[in-house]
Order: sequence, then structure tokens, then C-alpha cells
Amino acid sequence: MRSSVSSLALPGDELTAQRELRVDLAAAFRWFARLDMAEAVANHFSVAVNAEGTRFLINPCRRHFSRITASSLLLLDAEDQTTLQRPDAPDPTAWYLHARLHAHLPHARCILHLHSKYATALACLKDPTLYPIHMNAARFFGRVAVDTAYAGMALSNEEADRQAAMLTEGKSVLLMANHGVLVIGASVAEAFDELFYFERAAQTLITCYSTGQPLRILSDSVAQATRRQWLEYNGFARDHLNAVKEILDAEEPDYRR
Repeated sequence: MRSSVSSLALPGDELTAQRELRVDLAAAFRWFARLDMAEAVANHFSVAVNAEGTRFLINPCRRHFSRITASSLLLLDAEDQTTLQRPDAPDPTAWYLHARLHAHLPHARCILHLHSKYATALACLKDPTLYPIHMNAARFFGRVAVDTAYAGMALSNEEADRQAAMLTEGKSVLLMANHGVLVIGASVAEAFDELFYFERAAQTLITCYSTGQPLRILSDSVAQATRRQWLEYNGFARDHLNAVKEILDAEEPDYRR
């Protein structure tokens, strides 16, 4: 079986950079498993390793998030049309979605897709708007694209191309109606932090809906100001992921393996 680690001879600095990406992404898998956001052996995370975004790391097919390690991540090429014939081929839905998104959106260095409980519940409502009722929700004001055209599993380049076109400038979240959620980020840390906070914001909104009481929605001006403050909160995402890695280093350090 072909190794999941690239056989290409890379300069030392590139190997070091790729190693850091592997560790960060493995940590994200382990943490979302701890948060009960893993769904069986489905869902997928990826991170680009070249400037064009066409080469990327992704989880191996049908391995539980809690068992992902840095070295187990597959290194794929979005331009390699024979990828699904590999003996260690990725999940087909992961391949079509991530390969096309990375190819179309080089700024989306990291792409995380989950069927997390509250984001998915929001995606199943007739009105899936994430209203700015709290500072966590205001963070995403004007930054969520909603895909209402679910037509089954994403098993074609055309479906992924359509979804990529929805992530226009300023959009970091694709709320996939009747499906789940996908986030993009300029780094693993940024995408990790986005996904964590989107799920928290969705949880707050769904909890408020459960009371049957009217929502107290922030004004557009306050929501925009809060969004700007979040975007200017430099270093928070990296510190968040570093804190998670410190816990994992103490409690399940094999994620680095």
C-alpha cells in the first residue's frame, strides 16, 4: 500500500512546514472528537501545503477522528485524476469537495467539514439564518453563505465547483442546507477557531428557539462592529489551538506520531 506520507524529496524547511501542518490538523481532529462532533467515520478536514492550494493533506478514508495522527494524513494532488484508484484512496465525497475547493480557492488554506449537532440543526431549518443575537453569532455577520440546493452526496466536480463559487470574498462559512457546515481559513488555527465558534453560535440560537420566546437581535451596526472586533482580535485563533495542543500533549500525545 502506498504510504500516506509524500515520497517526494522536499527541502528541510518544506518538510518542517508540512510537519507542523500535520500536527495542527491532527490536533483539530482529536479535539472535535472530544467535543462529540465526530460522526462515525465520516466528515473530513484538509490543509493545503503548496502556494497554489492544489496539494493538500486530508484524513484517510473511514478512520475515526479520535485515531488520526500526523503521519496518517494523506497527501493528495487536486490535479491527479487517478487519486480514487489509489490503494489508499480518500473517501470519494472528501476528494471531490476538497480537491475542487482547494483548486478554486487558494486562499482557503484549511477546509473543515462537519455534521455537527447545532450547525446541522440550523441548516435543517426553513430559515437557516444565524441571527446576531450574541457576540459569537455577530462574529459571522455577513460572512455566511447558505447553500439551499442540496441534491444528495457531493460526488462530482460540478457540485463542488458550484459550492466553491458561493464562497465569495469575505465568506468563511458555507452552511449546507439539509447537510452540515463547512468553514475555510488562512491556517488550521483560523479554520479550527471559526468552526468551534460557529457551532457555539448555532447552539445559542437553537437554544433560544427552544424557549419559544422572541429573539433579541442586535442592530446591523452593532453586529458589524462586533464582527470587526473579532476579525481584529489578533492571535486568538493560534492561542486557542496551542492551548488545545498543550492538553493533547499531556493526555494523548500520540496525535503527533
